[in-house]
Amino acid sequence: MRKLSWFNKVMFIFNSVLAVLTFLAYVLPFLAPKLFPILSVLTLILPLFLIVNGLFFIYWLIQFKRQMFLSGLVLIFGITFINKFYKFSAVNLPKEEKDFVVMSYNVRLFNLFEWLPDTDVVSYIRTFINDKNPDILCIQEYSNGAQIDLKVYPHRYIFMQGDKIKSGQAIFSKFPIIDEGNLKFPNSSNSVIFADIKKGKEIIRVYNMQLQSIKISPDVNEISENIDEINKQKSQLVFNRISTAFKKQQQQAELIMNHKKNCEYPIIICGDMNNSAYSYVYRNIKGDLNDAFEEAGGGFGNTYHFRYYPARIDYIFADAKMVVKNFESFPNFVNSDHYPIMARLSFKD
Repeated sequence: MRKLSWFNKVMFIFNSVLAVLTFLAYVLPFLAPKLFPILSVLTLILPLFLIVNGLFFIYWLIQFKRQMFLSGLVLIFGITFINKFYKFSAVNLPKEEKDFVVMSYNVRLFNLFEWLPDTDVVSYIRTFINDKNPDILCIQEYSNGAQIDLKVYPHRYIFMQGDKIKSGQAIFSKFPIIDEGNLKFPNSSNSVIFADIKKGKEIIRVYNMQLQSIKISPDVNEISENIDEINKQKSQLVFNRISTAFKKQQQQAELIMNHKKNCEYPIIICGDMNNSAYSYVYRNIKGDLNDAFEEAGGGFGNTYHFRYYPARIDYIFADAKMVVKNFESFPNFVNSDHYPIMARLSFKD
């Protein structure tokens, strides 16, 4: 430190504080959010921490300063987190007859409240789904009012809730659904549904989830429950809203974990987690399943329309008995605040 200029001393202080915060963010996925709800917010900006640590590493490296080892160490420890943020090459294995395609999409009530000025959102979404032609389709924030025509799916399970405006989750399938059900979350308008789907000789348990919103902006469930509550929440601190949501997400994740551990079938979990891949809820819901983006995705894999930041909060998790042969997200298809995601899967031989 003595040989550093005053400017470099200030830079190293910032570098040191950033390193401490980054290491703390590495640990938080292993700690229940209810213990440190405010600190859990750090997991949302961990990719930004990694980028700035990389810039610090380059800054010190250019000057041949040993201070570069601090950020270098941070980046080495965070190598597994980098793969969750950005994939340099995508996987696209050859198609086979045994493959099946799963799509997940939060449609934001098919633009019921006209967030988008275009009135043809329903037809755009229907055309997109028909074009991609997934075998299993999981929709969050579904609305019966849109009257979307999805006749290609003879089997479906739709669960709706709410008083003034009903919304919910839906699973559409080309394969028979032999059982179905839902998990209602306490003190929340969010939920998770499941369907046991028979594909050939295999039975697959598909979960479609939407966890508590972190409430940076109001979601449709909040609108359907109480419009006045939105105005009240706007006056609250963002960090307090996020930390409260994290506590609810932990409870919801634990309900899903307890439910799926009693399932005897291979599992696929789809949906809107409303949290990052560096969070406690991600780590626990994913468990020993494979993240389809990590297995076969490319680029940032962003799934949420958030300006200047590639947010990935929607996921497809596949059982270890399956191979993820391809994964796609569609950030150019802007007909909701979320983007569709899709994975091509097959059972291992």
